[in-house]
Amino acid sequence: MSKPNLASMPVDALLKLRAEIERTLSSRAAQLRNELSKLSGRGGGEGGGSPLKGRKVPAKYRSPSGETWAGRGARPRWLVEALKKGKKMENFLVARRRVKRRRSK
Repeated sequence: MSKPNLASMPVDALLKLRAEIERTLSSRAAQLRNELSKLSGRGGGEGGGSPLKGRKVPAKYRSPSGETWAGRGARPRWLVEALKKGKKMENFLVARRRVKRRRSK
């Protein structure tokens, strides 16, 4: 493609060229967005995040007063204070029953 001399082009031709460039750029951007959504495994839409985000998790640690912590995120204050006093994390573990889960087909 030859380079047009933009300085010598009439205004109408420049406006037509600008509209053509906008159409080309927008169609290419839509094509790239479509390819990106296919690669990421999501069907369109912005944002996203982990599919596990916001799910409830059973408590892994429990204080003597009944406060619980699932082991995710920052340690709660009651646990930090207890650890400073010399207690161990194992002292607060919740005994869990093992549950057999069905496999999804």
